[in-house]
Amino acid sequence: MIVDIVMPKMGESITEGTILEWRKKVGDSIAMDEIILEIGTDKVDSEIPSPTAGVLVEIIGQPNDVMDVGAIIAKVETDGVSAKIEKKEEVQEKDTVVDDSPPLQEIEIKTKSTEKKFFTPVVNRIAEENNIGQGELMNIQGTGKGGRVTKVDILSYIKNRKVSSDKAPIIPPQTFDTRGDKVEMDHMRKLIADHMRSSIDTSAHVYVMTEVDMTKTVDYVKVNEVSFSQREGYRLTYTPFIIQACVKALGQFPEMNSSLEGTSIMYHKNINVGMAVAVDNGLMVPVLSNCEELNFLGICRKVHDLAVRTRNKELNPDELQGSTFSISNFGVFNVTMGTPIINQPNVGILGVGAVKKRPVVIEASSGDSIGIKSMMYLSLGFDHRLIDGAGGSRFIDSIRENIENVNFESLL
Repeated sequence: MIVDIVMPKMGESITEGTILEWRKKVGDSIAMDEIILEIGTDKVDSEIPSPTAGVLVEIIGQPNDVMDVGAIIAKVETDGVSAKIEKKEEVQEKDTVVDDSPPLQEIEIKTKSTEKKFFTPVVNRIAEENNIGQGELMNIQGTGKGGRVTKVDILSYIKNRKVSSDKAPIIPPQTFDTRGDKVEMDHMRKLIADHMRSSIDTSAHVYVMTEVDMTKTVDYVKVNEVSFSQREGYRLTYTPFIIQACVKALGQFPEMNSSLEGTSIMYHKNINVGMAVAVDNGLMVPVLSNCEELNFLGICRKVHDLAVRTRNKELNPDELQGSTFSISNFGVFNVTMGTPIINQPNVGILGVGAVKKRPVVIEASSGDSIGIKSMMYLSLGFDHRLIDGAGGSRFIDSIRENIENVNFESLL
């Protein structure tokens, strides 16, 4: 009996997926729940198990094909005997066609495939972990379709390289131009590029900046970081303070917690904060849902949980959707200031810089003085189609005021 393998549903709002890599080829036997392919969506990459046991008789969806959820991507014969016979006949027919082709045409096809070599995210990750550069990666002989390097190919290459580590790798002669190597973007980078370009084309980006006195917050973290770490099992950071201040400001300025649908404004009843998290070769934005219902400790725990599971690739696709406002904390990379791009369909995004000590003027009734303070820059990007400069300025100043005047006694 022939069983159809369909593009699985990866989340409530995900309607399509990209086939990244087949782990099985036509004619291979597969067991129930055995991983047969890797699929990427606009949110996360996932390994897909087989829903049945049998023999893979047909692959319909090829690598890099974008297919709708529910579309047939392969067929499995639960009675493997007839499937293998059909596969042999197909191979013989294909071999006959190749043998009749002129030798010159074969050389041209091979040359084109090496010029546009594509590496899956899995292969790129293994190469990076084993210090294999793009030049060396380009010279690995692939057994996949069109000479594509598979996971098995690169693991075999690494094994042989370790065995003969005393010998220099044999690299065939190549010609290079001054432009260097040209490689295809991986799946995640393509998605990020599309989202960023789409956001620039959609929203009228405007930015305002302010600086925040973080001295009280820095002192509070220093005093409580040991006891907090012993109780919770992770470090107390500045991020929950910033998120809490944003949530309070979003409650005061509902237009910043909205989105545009054509010429209509959708005001969201819940405050869902997207938190940008850097991952290998890209960026993901998990969402803290219903922040208006969380106290400070609840925000701390949610931030830690999402950050850990994002980096470990354990997120559910639904946890990457539904944000109403976003925060990008590039301060963790010691960057002072930046202008992040709005995460669609939000109308605002907060950029958070590094906390640094510097001399500032301290105003007092007895006279001004100069002192050392822990200061931080905030930048707010907002969609000028909906938010005017005055509204954006009042919103970011509200965040500043919330951070500088937080009631520390009520936090932990």
